[in-house]
This record gives sequence, structure tokens and C-alpha cells, in this order.
Amino acid sequence: MIDLTVAQIADIVGGTLADVSPEVAATTRVTGTVEFDSRAIGPGGLFVALPGARADGHDHAASAMAAGAVAVLAARPVGVPAIVVKPQAAVDDRASVLEHDADGSGAAVLAALAKLAKAVAAELAAGGLRIIGITGSSGKTSTKDLVAAVLRPLGEVVAPPGSFNNELGHPWTVLRATRDTDFLILEMSARHPGNIAALAGIATPSIGVVLNVGTAHLGEFGSREIIAQTKSELPQSVPSSGVVILNADDPLVAAMADVTAARVVRVSRNAGPKTDDVWAGPVSLDELARPQFTLHAGAEQAEVRLGVYGEHQVSNALCAAAVALECGASVEQIAAALAATGPVSRHRMQVSTRADGVTVIDDAYNANPESMRAGLQALAWIAHGEAHPRRSWAVLGEMAELGEDAITEHDRIGRLAVRLDVSRLVVVGTGRSMSAMHQGAVMEGSWGEEAVMVDDADGALALLRAELQPGDVVLVKASNSVGLGALADALTAEGARP
Repeated sequence: MIDLTVAQIADIVGGTLADVSPEVAATTRVTGTVEFDSRAIGPGGLFVALPGARADGHDHAASAMAAGAVAVLAARPVGVPAIVVKPQAAVDDRASVLEHDADGSGAAVLAALAKLAKAVAAELAAGGLRIIGITGSSGKTSTKDLVAAVLRPLGEVVAPPGSFNNELGHPWTVLRATRDTDFLILEMSARHPGNIAALAGIATPSIGVVLNVGTAHLGEFGSREIIAQTKSELPQSVPSSGVVILNADDPLVAAMADVTAARVVRVSRNAGPKTDDVWAGPVSLDELARPQFTLHAGAEQAEVRLGVYGEHQVSNALCAAAVALECGASVEQIAAALAATGPVSRHRMQVSTRADGVTVIDDAYNANPESMRAGLQALAWIAHGEAHPRRSWAVLGEMAELGEDAITEHDRIGRLAVRLDVSRLVVVGTGRSMSAMHQGAVMEGSWGEEAVMVDDADGALALLRAELQPGDVVLVKASNSVGLGALADALTAEGARP
């Protein structure tokens, strides 16, 4: 974060000082990072006290100070130097990123954090910082990682770790930027209409990227049309001096050109230069489903061999290329950066081969119908793309937040696994959605033990340990709440069975 005094921060967020005099607050500077985890705080840091279901950050204020924090952002006095903001009206936990906020103290602290991030972002943007915002129903984190890779040769980059893309992770990421930062990359997620507009209001992007409109969180939004309207809040937030990059292969995204005042750059893997500014030539996949294609940008072109896995990554890479071109990179620089970049964020299409020849596709962090189909297609390609086909396993858990479409979408995934000739489908969980996935596979033609249901991740791991053979290919995928990440970690770490 930029260097600010405790008094300046209190003025920005509208807070009052507690357990520190105005004179000391005017000379005490926050020179470290802003953290909401007391274990992560370091010298010169600002600790953000937030309530949770199991712990309240206010109770850890003293330990944060002992670790080097100079002040605490809190909703009540905590016995150490603090900036105190007044609790707001209690919020509905279902609408909040916080696990627990019965008295509105968390909402107040989050609002103060947003104000601080907004002030810092505005000052840095005035000094030349380029802010890139990315949204979409799927692929945000993968694209964020690719954008960071293609921009690093051009300057200092700040990007969120993993999926810090909500009203807590977003301002936290903004406050990682300093006066030395050239590019700030932000993911923007939404649970309700208005969420993306609010995030863009904290740090207004000069470059906005919209990847796709899918069915993730369909249960929250009710329809793809409402999801599209919510995603369109990003291009609407980019000023006329900025650039909006749209995936023209998604009609709902392409239509967003009509709602932005910014210049529009379209990317496509299907069309040519007459309709799209950045596009891919014919796409092929290597033996591990890593895409290869010709990157076209106007009259320039370069051969690209991606270091990430799955054909769906082509659109993500094109969007990253379009961002880099806007920031001054050449197509040759972009091609080199894309080739050198493998999966960065954990449990997102990480492919590894064990000592016994078993290949594990770890995509356990998140799942929706679109990403589930992409994962299964990658599994099928890796297993069947060689001269000697390999056995394939799809270990799948629930796709959360699909609402009334949950049964239908899980049924479709079960049927797709059979159509792609997946050797074994392991359905993890016993709820209605997972029963629908299993039944879909059976109705599509799965027989015997080709499709099985297990109660949990432990049951799936036990089955795999007992029946995996050298050379098998395993996809592990589900929504993060299912907890298949630990299964993927255990499976990846194990070598050949005795």
C-alpha cells in the first residue's frame, strides 16, 4: 500500500481514533501490508478486524500488534491503537461474504476497507497505474494468471492470489499496489446484480475483460439473462478513455459492445480479422491437451504453444493477449510468455504424472456446467489421443448454486461422461444432484461398475487406491465446497503402488 499515516486513514474511512492520541496518529505511518489474518501481519502493517463464525478478528488485535501492526481497523475499541468505524445495520448472512455478521460490525469494516482501497486506487491511477478488471462465469482465475504472465515483462504486476474476487479480496488486492506498481489485475465476481458495479467503483478499470456468460451461480441469479446483465456492469464501468475486451464467441458477451462508452476489442477463435481484432488460427492439442494455434493481431501473427491445459484455455489466452497488446507488448513477447506459463493457482487444471504413470488432472477448485464439460473433454483427449488409449477416471462432485437446474445439469454431465467414453465415473456424494449424475450415466449406457457412487472424498480415494492402474488418467473436479482438493493432493502425491 502507499505510505499513509494512521490519521490519514482514519480521515479516509470516516473512523475515529481509539487508544492512540491524534498527535501519535499523525506521525505513525502504515508502511506494511493490510491484512485480515493476524498470522499474516508484519512490521508496519494495518490489521483489519472482521467477525467470523468461529473467530472474531477483534479478539486477535493484540496479537496483530505484537506481530508488528501499527493500528487496527475495527468496529469497536480493542485496547490497542485502532481506527474505529460505526457498525452498520445488521446484514443478511446469505448476502454477505462474511460467515457471520449479526451486528453489522463486519459490514462496517468492509465498507471502510473499500473506502481506503478506493482512495489508494484513485491516487495510483492518477500516477499512471493501469487497472485491469476481469469477469466471466468461468475462467477468471486462469485468465488472471495468464494476464499477469504476459504483463510481467512490461512492468511490476499486482494480481490476487487464487480467487480473491469479492468485496473482501478485491480491496485487499487493491491495497497490495504501491507507487512502483505498473499493472493491477483484479478479478470481479458476483453473487447478486450490482456486485460488479460496486467492485468497479472501488478501483475503476481502464481495461475491462468479459470472458463468458454461463450458468455458474444460476440459482442465485435465476437466469442467464440476469447473469449477462450483471457481467455487463464491468464494460459499463470502464470510462470512454478505456478499452473493453469482449469474447465475441459468446453472443451474450458480444452484445455488451452496445452498453459501453469505451473502445471495444473483440477476440475470437472462430472468426477472422474482418470481425475480430485478436483471433486464433486453427487450434490443435498436444498429448496433454495443451493448445497450439496462430495468434493474429491485425497484420501481426505468432505461433503460440500454451503451457496450460484444455482447449477452453484458448479464449482465456486470447483475452490475455489482447490486454498485453493494449499495454504495449508485441505478439512475439506474448507468445513467449504464454508458452512459459503453466497453471499458477492451485486446483485449477493442474496436470501431473506420477511415478507409476498415472496422470492426475486436478481441477478441484470450482465447477459449473461449462467448466465441467471442458474438464471432461480434456480428460478424454489425454486418455484417447495417443496410439495406445489409456483408462480414464472422472471423479466428480457437486456443482453448487445451480438452483432449479441442478438436477438437469448434473444428469447432463453424467451422460456426457458416457458419450466421451470415460472408463470409470466416480460420483462423490449422495444428494439428489449426484444421484441425477449417476442415473444420467446409467441411462446413457453405463453398465456394471463403470459408474459408481461413493459417500465422500475418503470413499473415492479408497476406491482409486484399490483400482488405479499404471497409465490411468484421473480428473478430479467439483465445486470447492465439496472438498475434493485434498483428494487431488493425496492422489498426486502418491507414487506407484507396491
